Amino acid sequence: MQTDKKIYSAELSTEAESHYDGLEKKSLKTVLSEINKEDVTVALAVQKSLPQLEALCAAIVEKLKNGGRLFYIGAGTSGRLGILDAAEIPPTYGATGLVIAVIAGGNTAVRQAVENAEDNEEQGWHDLKAHNISDADVVVGVAASGNTPYVRSALEMANKNNIITGCIVCNMGTTVAKACRFPVEIETGPEYVTGSTRMKAGTAQKMTLNMISTAAMIQLGKVQGNKMVEMQLSNEKLRQRAVQILKDELGITEQEAVNLLKKEKHIKRAIDLYKTSGK
Repeated sequence: MQTDKKIYSAELSTEAESHYDGLEKKSLKTVLSEINKEDVTVALAVQKSLPQLEALCAAIVEKLKNGGRLFYIGAGTSGRLGILDAAEIPPTYGATGLVIAVIAGGNTAVRQAVENAEDNEEQGWHDLKAHNISDADVVVGVAASGNTPYVRSALEMANKNNIITGCIVCNMGTTVAKACRFPVEIETGPEYVTGSTRMKAGTAQKMTLNMISTAAMIQLGKVQGNKMVEMQLSNEKLRQRAVQILKDELGITEQEAVNLLKKEKHIKRAIDLYKTSGK
């Protein structure tokens, strides 16, 4: 299988020459300052994509409200960022199996590179099918270059199966963006270390994934006011946070909040019970 030659081309802004040179000769202070200067530009790049992002989020929410799931599919850093976002949904919002991340190379690729995994044009769709994906779901490809064969071909097959598709890419006019219905294109430009897209491009992708999943969970009622009322109470820190939420929301004492939480073991149910019964 051939890799798209444009993936590593300077025609892609993420692969263009860095604005900085002689990095090895610079002081530690200068390197950190210059990286930070570049990072400041990322949020502004994401801001320009907000109309595209809103359209994608609206499609995602509609599917999730009707029992569908959200799939992220990516390779390398992009795939790992998808896994990170998906992994946080169950503890943060109590939504298990709602957001699923697929990475080229499988579990091994989470911790180390798997040779040629991102170039495989058939495997992406096979990996999605392993989760019994259907037209009830949404697939979002995550690819800094915007030309990753594993991601692009999976989106094309999803389209053929009437599955809503979107993407997060960091270049304009890419093959991945053209292969999906709801592209989100964030032009982050040259990296501080030329071609190191785990830096600005990765930061932009992380920000965008945060926005997608957070907005979706809010729309699904997983947040009340500004509180995570369906988080899993899996450790002492989260149990203490839950107690504080109950105190603030219901105007009760700490002991009353502790007792209520012990009874219900779920923040939203505890709030609803107290408001209904008064105790």
